[in-house]
Amino acid sequence: MRSNLIAALILIIVGLFFLAKNLGWINGNIGTMLATWWPAILVAVGIAMLFGRGK
Repeated sequence: MRSNLIAALILIIVGLFFLAKNLGWINGNIGTMLATWWPAILVAVGIAMLFGRGK
């Protein structure tokens, strides 16, 4: 169940990235985005793990 949730979240994030790029909201490539936003990704994963423990 947990792996399905993580896979779904990854697909949503990747889809939102490509949608924003196609709409012209962001410029650049995924490498630049990851280099900039990796701390936020770590925080989001940590929060997801924190809330996932209660289940």
